[in-house]
Amino acid sequence: MSAEDGVGEELMTGELTLTGRITTASNATFLGAIGDTVVVYKPVAGEAPLWDFPAGTLARREVAAHLVSEALGWDIVPRTWLREGPFGEGMVQLWQEQDPEQDAVDLFPADEVPTSGWLTILEGEDEGGNRLVLAHENSAALRRMAVFDVIVNNADRKGAHILAMPGGHRHGVDHGLTFHAEDKLRTVLWGWLGEALRDEERDGVARVLGGLDGELGRGLVQLLSAVEVDALAERCAQLLEEGRFPAPSGRTPAVPWPLF
Repeated sequence: MSAEDGVGEELMTGELTLTGRITTASNATFLGAIGDTVVVYKPVAGEAPLWDFPAGTLARREVAAHLVSEALGWDIVPRTWLREGPFGEGMVQLWQEQDPEQDAVDLFPADEVPTSGWLTILEGEDEGGNRLVLAHENSAALRRMAVFDVIVNNADRKGAHILAMPGGHRHGVDHGLTFHAEDKLRTVLWGWLGEALRDEERDGVARVLGGLDGELGRGLVQLLSAVEVDALAERCAQLLEEGRFPAPSGRTPAVPWPLF
């Protein structure tokens, strides 16, 4: 399994035309097209420097996240690959048109939180002193995403990084801050803290762990350091041994900021 597996020659080598810029992103992020296929393009040259992640590695981490998603078999990360573009090598990902009528994560006034199907994460106040609650839906799709975030050590699972798709599927995007060897899990998906993993979730983690000795591992060593791949294996093994969603740990906050 490599960064280019299943992409196709047209998507790898066809002209990438930029059609706009996504200005809300912290790194240079463009909307573009390869033929009739709409894509997101994040050039390595546009990555902002970070104190805790090596420079010029975020695009590769995004591709690595897609490889792990494929190994899990849960279709969390849209197809993602490395290729040349107008500003040099970068990550390219298939654009996903989410359902504007759905939100998987939301802020509610304290007295308006749905009474069923949602899990409360934290409570606070706005600048006017009004009580607000951050909650996310209690769905199998989000549970799987939470498992994925644990094993890839996602340091930036904001609410806006979860795409609510028609029909109930949930895609996760923006995985540049993943696979650090130190514990950096920051997420809005803490609703299942301490709950036992389901059999299908354990099976998915086991597929990733087993794949590290084969095709998945060969793909990841082209994108991550050996230490980071070893740390991924350790997280998978620990999650299987403990068999439940972990609690926050490490030196970083438990949730990203801003939340969305």
